[in-house]
Amino acid sequence: MKTIFIYLTLVLFTFSSNYAYCQEEKSKTKEEILESKREEIVNNEKEKLKWKVENINNRLELEEITSEQAEILKKEAAELHAKNIENRIAIMENEYELKVRNENGRGYIAFGDGGKAITVRVNEEREHKYDKRTTSDLVLAAGFNNALEKGQSLNDSDFKIGGSRFFEIGWAWKTRVFDDSNWLRLKYGFSFMFDGLKPTGNRYYVQEGGETYFQDYEYDLDKSKFRMDKLVAPLHFEFGPSSKTESENYLRYSTKGKFKIGLGGYAGFNIGERQKLKYKIDGDKQKDKLKGDYNTNDFVYGLSGYLGWGWATLYAKYDLNPIFKDPNPELHNISLGLRFDVD
Repeated sequence: MKTIFIYLTLVLFTFSSNYAYCQEEKSKTKEEILESKREEIVNNEKEKLKWKVENINNRLELEEITSEQAEILKKEAAELHAKNIENRIAIMENEYELKVRNENGRGYIAFGDGGKAITVRVNEEREHKYDKRTTSDLVLAAGFNNALEKGQSLNDSDFKIGGSRFFEIGWAWKTRVFDDSNWLRLKYGFSFMFDGLKPTGNRYYVQEGGETYFQDYEYDLDKSKFRMDKLVAPLHFEFGPSSKTESENYLRYSTKGKFKIGLGGYAGFNIGERQKLKYKIDGDKQKDKLKGDYNTNDFVYGLSGYLGWGWATLYAKYDLNPIFKDPNPELHNISLGLRFDVD
């Protein structure tokens, strides 16, 4: 999982960084330069967050910290860099406004962030309002995972309630639906989901032909985990209030610190299944990694939603497709945790 996580994270941040760079190269107006600098700051802080998350995952793999400690450390890192973004953007914008007042007598200004200077001609004939209807952000989510048959409760589940977990990382775009109101937004993108299930007892999954079933392991298992990796395209309708900021050259709506509800779903594909078994033989630690399709459904789809304030929300998702193909028991994956939209 660590290798996949690192690769996917690099893809996401490379995409966002290249996009910001192209925008800066072709933008020459005041507001476009400001927006480019904002994106540069955001990408810089996201890069720092990426490496912190990677380090936390490495410590978790080495069992230096518990899963609960890892989640706390990730949350603290995300909060720190979100605050850094807010402060750095405010400093950059104030610096820009100061230079506009003092250095634009000939229509030119120069300013920079982190030692990089930019000279730009201010277009005084720019339209009074510049409205950016679509924004983008990094999506991180983590929490508890399980799988249930129809009519089955968590108390009767074949999987450990506290030990089964999920993780999600993705990129999302948010577009305002109406011209003069921001109460409804369309949020869409792509995500990599890692859904883990830890069977109760001393069991693991065995595949025999078209059947997948539990079997007792020959040794006492310290850990038995079944994981499904998915690539999906989420789509949510997001509702909630927002603040409006209007200046001489631009119009902005912001949902920072505001209550929001997102309702929708996702569809995509299973891209890998595996099991990890840990046990001891004569006191020596053993670790087995078993790969296979385990008769899982290739196409996945489900319902999801989130609600909360600001960039951290309560998040739930439910797979409408069964995990395994017929004639296996009809199990549906269900997840509950926290979602972080780092914009």
